[in-house]
Amino acid sequence: MLNEVFEKTREKLNGVGCGMCLAKWTQVTMHLHNGTTHSCHHPTTHKVPLEELKTNPTALHNTNFKKKVRKEMLEGGKPKECDYCWNIEDTSNAFSDRTYKSSEPWSAPHFEDIVKAGYEHNFNPKYVEVSFSNTCNFKCSYCGPQYSSKWVEEINQFGPYKTSTRFNDIELFKKEGTMPYLASDHNPYVEAFWKWWPEMYQDLHTFRITGGEPLLSKDTFKLLDYIIETPTPNKKLSLCINSNLGIPEKLFNDFVDRIEKILDKELVHEFIIFTSCDTHGEQADYIRHGFDYKLFHERVDYLLDKFKTITIDVMSTYNALSVPGYKKLIEDVIILKERHHNPYRYWGSALLLDSSYLRWPNHQTVKILDKSWVNEIDEQAKLADFYEQMRTGDDGYGFTDIEINKIKRIKDWFLTDESDESLSKTRRDFYKFITEHDKRRNTDFVKVFPELEEFLQKCRTA
Repeated sequence: MLNEVFEKTREKLNGVGCGMCLAKWTQVTMHLHNGTTHSCHHPTTHKVPLEELKTNPTALHNTNFKKKVRKEMLEGGKPKECDYCWNIEDTSNAFSDRTYKSSEPWSAPHFEDIVKAGYEHNFNPKYVEVSFSNTCNFKCSYCGPQYSSKWVEEINQFGPYKTSTRFNDIELFKKEGTMPYLASDHNPYVEAFWKWWPEMYQDLHTFRITGGEPLLSKDTFKLLDYIIETPTPNKKLSLCINSNLGIPEKLFNDFVDRIEKILDKELVHEFIIFTSCDTHGEQADYIRHGFDYKLFHERVDYLLDKFKTITIDVMSTYNALSVPGYKKLIEDVIILKERHHNPYRYWGSALLLDSSYLRWPNHQTVKILDKSWVNEIDEQAKLADFYEQMRTGDDGYGFTDIEINKIKRIKDWFLTDESDESLSKTRRDFYKFITEHDKRRNTDFVKVFPELEEFLQKCRTA
């Protein structure tokens, strides 16, 4: 049934142009901590010019750059910045995210208005993600100083990792003008947000706070309190909060208190928590430095038990280190799905697993692995397929088609060709990164990933 909806959406989009995607209008991620933006979250961010912002706070979304990309879509082009979707469409029959996102209730109803308005109109987004700060208590291996204050501390102490991409080189970000504002600084982007917020809030379908770790930002709690206290709440709103759930106990309890007030007063349509986990157990702890898989599992279980209507979406940034233990994560997710399934939730789904392949930094993507690992990825898709059977009827709690297809398309992307030169380069970078990571953070890659010991040595000889 869903596949029929996606097929019709894709046909409708292609009727305008082969690169058309409603998310370029309806969805935005605003990184207020460094003044960058993108739509959707796949393209590289670009800087919001302060001169555009002075007279138009909506330039946090409607930049002149973005309007040029919209023009290209309306005229039948396939914008280069949207290659995440072209990689999927060019290598498989799977639906790309431009189809999924354009099918969403925050996009699909606005199709005709978008085409009619054209590319120059300042469009109020319906799905907004905002990051107020890069303050974070984790140092995820694929992250960097732009999105984690802990990364800033490490790079200031030890300098950048000596990979060819300079993916965490603070000097590069300074040159690009994308270094985060300090918490004590005046931030004109945050200021513009609060000017726009009352108007934006009433027009929103989905609002999502990201980070950094959002629950370490005072603006997150300011916004939650606004929703609790405003006399004109947007009751059709899907309110979403990102959190690694590894925050101190007091902050976690403060967050639980705000959720309780919002749900008790029925101030929103639904409340969704987006959290992150990239594989199982201590391997997940290694990837997301600061992560505690046991605490993560306990808090997900607690929240789903306490709040019978919330959904938790586990965002998995599927990378080379995810592969060995991913089946165990799938099995843990299905146990929680079954335990907390009830008729009060959307489709009865208490928990969703969103598997999106990592593509940057490229030394940690699945593409660096030997092709023999495709069998393991295939087994993961088959396992999710098996658990899909448990969705039969209204009482089903298994995996959705979208959850399964996202795992399958990782396999398709993994099998695409990579030049020998590129592969050697990324494997050299992988070895450099892992050995330096173990040295700086007192970790032991081989102990945690015994399945990849031989591969690490192969990267060493590269």
